[in-house]
Amino acid sequence: MIRLLLVLAVSIYFVSCGSESSDVTIVPRDETGEEDPIVENPDEEAMGSEFDDGMMRSLSSVQIVSEMKTGWNLGNSLDVEGPDETFWGNPVTTRAMIDQVASRGFNTLRVPVTWRFHQGSAPNYTVEESWLDRVEEVVNYGRANGMYVILNVHHDDPWIIPTYEKGDEVKDRLSKLWTQIANRFKGYSDYLIFETLNEPRHENTAEEWTGGTAEGRDMVNQYHQVSLDAIRATGGNNSSRQIMISTYAASTIPQAMDDLVIPNNDEKTIISLHSYFPFPFTLEGTDTTWGTDDDKAQLEAEMDRIKTKFTDNGKAVVLGEWSSGNQNNLNDRLTHASFYANAAAERGFASVWWDNGNSGVSNDGLAIFNRQDLTWPFGNIADIIVQANN
Repeated sequence: MIRLLLVLAVSIYFVSCGSESSDVTIVPRDETGEEDPIVENPDEEAMGSEFDDGMMRSLSSVQIVSEMKTGWNLGNSLDVEGPDETFWGNPVTTRAMIDQVASRGFNTLRVPVTWRFHQGSAPNYTVEESWLDRVEEVVNYGRANGMYVILNVHHDDPWIIPTYEKGDEVKDRLSKLWTQIANRFKGYSDYLIFETLNEPRHENTAEEWTGGTAEGRDMVNQYHQVSLDAIRATGGNNSSRQIMISTYAASTIPQAMDDLVIPNNDEKTIISLHSYFPFPFTLEGTDTTWGTDDDKAQLEAEMDRIKTKFTDNGKAVVLGEWSSGNQNNLNDRLTHASFYANAAAERGFASVWWDNGNSGVSNDGLAIFNRQDLTWPFGNIADIIVQANN
């Protein structure tokens, strides 16, 4: 009841501030006009919130991903490496922000969350109730707009160390963390998706971004296993909720993709990958041009490697992060964004733009939406990637 009152209070606030989306509706996603098949009809207690009806449809992972299409990351907000979501300079996330993102045509919202600043010590590793309330509040901003919402464990790498030495300790904490998250969101519909780990890797090692070691890849698989088992054990809608499982560091390096093990061969799992391709253009900032025939051929090859490994074998894929930095090279960014989004869509991947709130001129200027004044400094990029899935 307390959480419901908080949500209602937030809704009333934005109505009074003149939000364009003051009427709360759940937007249907079945473009055929037919009703989605329902496998259960939860009672009021099983509902996720007033914004989520708690319905679980008999859809496969591939069908779910085909509906997710184009997404936007709420980066550097709830996932900051500090106790407050404004720690890295972004404003407090509001319903009005997510209304704008949804109205632009994005139908998936990825909500990265760092938990370690709000989690107690062993043996219980209890998450602060106020933090769970805040995370749920932001999830509801997406659900109020009918969006798919991805909720994960992000920037907790300092304690999620993939070594045999640390394995038992990490697995105990991960299991207890995911049990708490899963119980809080157990009543939500299949429009809420859990992502067990963001870019699981051994930080500050030579292999951090090169596919990891055999030990590291083995431990990442074990961490996914305990996370998925903890989620499934909470029952209810979590028994069949879609869960995103990433390769080592969410990498598309062949070794990382080859060594990924899907826990229990669970059919309700989605492959989570991050492909900032090509890196010199998208993130490193050492190449500001893109669009030659060779550039396009290399990107096609990257997409085909993913398709051959996963999609062709029946696994759904979400490219959970991709983007390009602002180097005063808008035409090249538009060319790249259009080609990338279309290549992903053609292969059945959903793709989620990484927006960190910074739209300035730098290799880190990845934002296309201004959260301060709710404008779109790079709305043309937003439009072109949304159009790729329509």
